[in-house]
Amino acid sequence: MFFLTAMLGLLILGCQSLTSCVSTRELVYFQDTPGEGEKSAVASKYIPTVQAGDVLSIQISSLNPEASSFFNPYSTVALAAERGNQMNTPGSTTPLPPSTGYLVDGAGDIELPVIGKLHVKDQTTSQVKDVIRDKVKDYLKEPTVNVRNLNFRISVMGEVMRPALFTIPNEQITLLEALSLSGDISIYGRRDNVLVIREENGQRTFARLDLTKRDVFKSPYYYLHPNDVVYVEPGKAKAATADRTNQLLPIVLSALSFLAIIASRF
Repeated sequence: MFFLTAMLGLLILGCQSLTSCVSTRELVYFQDTPGEGEKSAVASKYIPTVQAGDVLSIQISSLNPEASSFFNPYSTVALAAERGNQMNTPGSTTPLPPSTGYLVDGAGDIELPVIGKLHVKDQTTSQVKDVIRDKVKDYLKEPTVNVRNLNFRISVMGEVMRPALFTIPNEQITLLEALSLSGDISIYGRRDNVLVIREENGQRTFARLDLTKRDVFKSPYYYLHPNDVVYVEPGKAKAATADRTNQLLPIVLSALSFLAIIASRF
């Protein structure tokens, strides 16, 4: 009986050693000592522009739906895709859905029915909308135009609860919002060393942000850009837990097998 009690105690100690202590301070965001009514500058909002390779969703409507249909060859397919996405996690695109829109070619142009070729590179979607509305006024009465960039996607990976690729419909997202979409950083993730990888103008940049400090709100990487990758690095506790698991798991399993043999004899 004493032997069984000792083995049970060993199992409990082994299970407890599999868990690692993580300092509460390592888990708390924005730790700077606040003052009453403290204010801090925020990085300028990022306004994306259309680039070659982007896919634009363009919907044109007017008082005459039949006439408007000539300008919306993708409307039926886009509607089906939209309804399909609503059945999944909002904003998530894993796997990638089929693109239903106008591909911006290498010269920065798209080609619309009836209107023809339009140059859209380096313009915001609002500017593209205004240009298209002016063009279709010659054909439609009181036209309404909606333009969205379907290529505004960001990836969140590493020590988060739900790593995924997300499509951002309003073309505006912060680093904190992206982490929230992924279920926040796990207890094992490093909040003081979050990596943002960005590719623009033929260059790739790597920026590391410390989310335990309030300076993150001033960073040019606070507002994410299309195709940004957010990577949360695992902390030492994660590696330590994995090492102890590999070391103790065979011992625990052997002890359980031995206990089962002893129990079967009584």
